[in-house]
Amino acid sequence: MRKVEVLHEVVNKILPDKILGSVIYRDELTIIIDADDLTEVMQNLYSNPETKFEQCVDLCGVDYLDYHEDYVGLRFAVVYHLLSLTKNWRIRVKTFAKDNNFPVVKSVINIWNSVNWWEREAFDLFGIIFDGHPDLRRILTDYGFIGYPFRKDFPIYGYMEMIYDESEKRVIYQPVTIEPRQITPRVISEDRYGRN
Repeated sequence: MRKVEVLHEVVNKILPDKILGSVIYRDELTIIIDADDLTEVMQNLYSNPETKFEQCVDLCGVDYLDYHEDYVGLRFAVVYHLLSLTKNWRIRVKTFAKDNNFPVVKSVINIWNSVNWWEREAFDLFGIIFDGHPDLRRILTDYGFIGYPFRKDFPIYGYMEMIYDESEKRVIYQPVTIEPRQITPRVISEDRYGRN
């Protein structure tokens, strides 16, 4: 039995009614859990002697707005990548925010304090709220920024632009003045490609 299959059995044993779905792909295990069970599942994966996931090595947000035409599930997900140094295991845990208009999941900062900036990053770029985070504020965009730039419905040029106003001698915000344009690609003739 492969190592990832052993991990799959162990996780199914310690979380029998908490896993909504699981996938083994390229020797990596991904489990999907309900957002209401997030802190309980993560605490169990962290402290259970059979798993001992001591580290959360990454956390990222995902927007499934245009995933594919048949997808009718929830829009925003949070994906956690956990590592057990003791057992030499890795697992990916995915959960979906229940409200597409106001995505909220619980913070796991009390389990792994390394997620502090990653939760702030997911909030800043996707607008996902982490309930219980002690300092949830923007981290990559400035404080006056409007919207969440990694959402798939965010316009490429944004909503506001920042310019230096010579008359006021300061930086000001104004609506975007860039005109969207369609760039026509240069056509390369296949029969002469690579020749002078």
